[in-house]
Amino acid sequence: MEQILDLLGNYVAEAFDLAGYDKDLGKVTISNRPDLCEYQCNGAMAGAKRYHKAPLAIAQDVAGILEGCDAFERAEAVAPGFLNLKLSPQLLSIFLNEMKGEKRLGVPEAETKKKIIIDYGGANVAKPLHVGHLRSAVIGESVKRILRFLGHETIGDVHLGDWGLQMGLIIAQLSEDKPELPYFDEAYEGAYPEEAPFTISELEQIYPKASQRSKEDEAFRLKALKATEQLQHGHRGYTAVWKHILDVSIADLKKNYDSLHVSFELWKKESDAQPYIPDLVEYLKKEGYAHLDQGALVVDVAEETDTKKIPPCMILKSDGASLYNTTDLATIVMRMENWKPDHIIYVVDKRQDLYFTQVFRCARKAKLVDEDTGLTFLGFGTMNGRDGKPFKTRDGGVMRLENLIAEINEEMLRKICENHETDPAEAEETAKIVALSAIKYGDLSNQASKDYIFDTDKFTSFEGNTGPYLLYTIVRIKSILRRFLEETGKKRRDLDGLQILPAKAEDEKALQLTLTSFVPAVLQAGAELAPHKICGYLYELANQFNRFYHGTKIMTESLQAQRESYIALLCLTLRTLECGIDLLGFTAPEKM
Repeated sequence: MEQILDLLGNYVAEAFDLAGYDKDLGKVTISNRPDLCEYQCNGAMAGAKRYHKAPLAIAQDVAGILEGCDAFERAEAVAPGFLNLKLSPQLLSIFLNEMKGEKRLGVPEAETKKKIIIDYGGANVAKPLHVGHLRSAVIGESVKRILRFLGHETIGDVHLGDWGLQMGLIIAQLSEDKPELPYFDEAYEGAYPEEAPFTISELEQIYPKASQRSKEDEAFRLKALKATEQLQHGHRGYTAVWKHILDVSIADLKKNYDSLHVSFELWKKESDAQPYIPDLVEYLKKEGYAHLDQGALVVDVAEETDTKKIPPCMILKSDGASLYNTTDLATIVMRMENWKPDHIIYVVDKRQDLYFTQVFRCARKAKLVDEDTGLTFLGFGTMNGRDGKPFKTRDGGVMRLENLIAEINEEMLRKICENHETDPAEAEETAKIVALSAIKYGDLSNQASKDYIFDTDKFTSFEGNTGPYLLYTIVRIKSILRRFLEETGKKRRDLDGLQILPAKAEDEKALQLTLTSFVPAVLQAGAELAPHKICGYLYELANQFNRFYHGTKIMTESLQAQRESYIALLCLTLRTLECGIDLLGFTAPEKM
């Protein structure tokens, strides 16, 4: 299906040609002065120098031809040479009926489909998810959905942290808390228990206790370091403990990610990349990419065009230990070997920008990826409290993500029950759906790279630029459609055959015009990896619908054809809103 701007551009390009000018001057854009017109063309300005003619004169020539074109209600040349265009209601209705008949609402699939891995988890095992994990999960999930909708093969990877000192700390602490366990008996040769010797709640107490102790007790810190080294060298008992840690942690993480409607195709871990490190290090040495610098193995990644210093990418420390850089490079090798992606996107805190510059440059310099493999760092800003500082609990601690979700759920339940009487179980389920929209939309409506204030009162409001406002609009449309079906005796499938008539009122046309912008909004969001573009569009669409709703007697319209046209317009608006929120990662209830 042709986009509206391309369709209109064809008409205007043809008019330029008939007027004796090049067709390429006929590009049409959305007007930057909506008070004057709906669309505009600035081609006459560009053609003035080419044809040695006043731009206004060129615009007048073209406008004269467009006056007889059915595509436009008005085509006007204005100084110094703009073409102001107002779309004909007839063409607009034809376009929307075609859009209504499209399964994907007219959104084209990418001409070149790619395999894209999106790294957007980054949680550490043995630790609960906290609010700092929200942005990576929410942004990454939306980007994955948008790219998948555009026809790409998308693979989300949680990339869990499971291979550092935290493992040694837990093992060291557990060996002192429960020394009787067989994992710490070097003489033990039997099978280890299948059940973990701790619950997730106990595990979440063990780690902070061990972490704090390591800062105060040097002997314990050294013991944890030794346990880490032994684990990484295959210690049988410690490996069994590590597997238990993974089992209980991943089960808890999946529960929390599920509550956010966030899913991953891959549950890969840092440890999965470890087997690739020895060959990677040997390759970097053998091919001359890496060299020793003060005992450490590094790869120089600075470039002549750099305006700031880019330090070398360190592969091994002077003691031979690997680093995060090493693991991430090995992960790239693993991904290229097993999945051969065309593009890898990392959704990570923007403060890691320099780090990923080093890793990406090293990967390209050492030819760890193909020349045309995309490597993108999608850095996000900080989620802050009202004080402008990173979001904390009331007592100043880092808030667990499940506690934040519970708080928003409670607030939404209070508001829903406050507005009207409802079944408690139904209200609770609705509150969860609306709360998720509040959290996700509150985050995604901000440009990813910017810090933002997480304002519970604002995000849970049913008014303004919020998720609940979008859902309330959707529920309002569903309610009207249910009433229409009840009054007419029609079936839901009968609505598909209704046609949208040319708009008669300004609010009706404004809504119809806004619907035509869905395709470019999705395409732009996909090209820029920018979910906030879809948020902005959906907010505008909801606003235009509500203006139309308040100014139009939909159900009491006396003419059947006109009322059915309104219903067809509502159906298209509903589908567009529901498709949009699905790309953002949440759904709408039937009632609110």
